[in-house]
Amino acid sequence: MASLHVYSVQVILFLTCGAVMATKENDQIIRENNCETKMGLPYVVEASTSIFVTGSISNKCCGKLVLGKVCHSALVNRTLENPLFKDISAATIIAKSIQTWNNCLALINSPSLSA
Repeated sequence: MASLHVYSVQVILFLTCGAVMATKENDQIIRENNCETKMGLPYVVEASTSIFVTGSISNKCCGKLVLGKVCHSALVNRTLENPLFKDISAATIIAKSIQTWNNCLALINSPSLSA
């Protein structure tokens, strides 16, 4: 019985440390790539609102968003770790973030914007 208790504590510690490491890893990626600076806070907010609320994003924000998939992924992963979004399934957040990314990529690569 005692060994089961010790095993449970070890699993909890492992999971907790993993979550903390993931958070630090995403924060480090964001910091090292200057993600929030490159995009600008208003566009980070707009992209997040698009993913979590409205589903729409401006052309200008799309231009900022597609500056880097690394930044987009790190910002989404950091959001997944945020307790404010615990009631939204990770699959939903990931699907909406991919949809926003793909919509922006299509918009930016559109011949009508290039002309």
